[in-house]
Amino acid sequence: MKFKLSHFKFDLPEKLVPQTPNDQRDDAKLMVIHKSTGEIEHKVFSDLINYFDEDDVMVFNNTRVFPARMFGNKEKTGARIEVFLLRELNRDNRLWDVLVDPARKIRIGNKLYFGENDELIAEVIDNTTSRGRTLRFLYDGTHEEFQETLELLGQTPLPKFIDRDPTEQDDERYQTIYAKENGSVAAPTAGLHFSKQLMKRMEIKGIGLAEVTLHVGLGTFRQIEVEDLSKHKMDSEEIYIPNEAAEIINGAKAKEKRICAVGTTVNRVIESSNTTTNMVIPYKGWTNKFMFPPYKFQVANCMVTNFHLPKSTLMMQVGAFGGYDLIMKAYKIAVKKKYRFHTFGDAMLILP
Repeated sequence: MKFKLSHFKFDLPEKLVPQTPNDQRDDAKLMVIHKSTGEIEHKVFSDLINYFDEDDVMVFNNTRVFPARMFGNKEKTGARIEVFLLRELNRDNRLWDVLVDPARKIRIGNKLYFGENDELIAEVIDNTTSRGRTLRFLYDGTHEEFQETLELLGQTPLPKFIDRDPTEQDDERYQTIYAKENGSVAAPTAGLHFSKQLMKRMEIKGIGLAEVTLHVGLGTFRQIEVEDLSKHKMDSEEIYIPNEAAEIINGAKAKEKRICAVGTTVNRVIESSNTTTNMVIPYKGWTNKFMFPPYKFQVANCMVTNFHLPKSTLMMQVGAFGGYDLIMKAYKIAVKKKYRFHTFGDAMLILP
């Protein structure tokens, strides 16, 4: 069967897409799917540990969301301009790839001023897309001081569907507890459910913990505009697999243990660099991997993921991992039982 965009359409009531997170990270609902039998269980996320034993491995994406949304004023007119930082293009010259809104008001050569006292100034030096621009930030301090200034002036980049201003709670909760490597403009949401207590319990039980990195860009969420999925091109995102993570994952594979990818981003990383014998290779670079049915996964045999939006690349990867028919059945049940979807939603555990 050749899968198309329309195969991933379903009706999602708006009320099932929450604006705020659960009070406790691991209090979310957890749907457990057994691929071999088709059995579906309904648990809470803290029950996750009961499905794993000593020497099984959980693989996490340790990227950290940075305050990517900034608001500045255009020179002369003072017009308020939203700037969304995508990625640093050149550290020495302080060049950044950004989105601007409203884009029609910004031209090459315009200057933007940020902060109450104009602590930061940027000059538009290139038009990259209809909304995109390249900015050169004018700053005399060190790179560390420049980064600190960006952090102070920026806001947590909550998704646009969350119709409210970010709060101090969002600064913490729109970040995994194991976030380390600065660079994402969106959180790897499956990891938001892990609490310090749950991580400690897994460590005590002897479950291996491996960390890889994928800096989430807007490409992960870009709307698919073609019916033929083979014609959709993912934007490249930066990834890193350290030696230690590869050794932990490969050791578990050699013992035929459970290897659980925590989120679609982790699967994108470990599926982007492996051998013909399905062993993970240390790697630092970029990936534009797009996985949809009938993709055959080479590394992970378990997966933790959120419930995703209709016709999203994230849902398509889950459909490939769990099997299209079973996942579509699970999504119908999730809607009926009022599971929460998307960023601050509930979770799914897919087992062999």
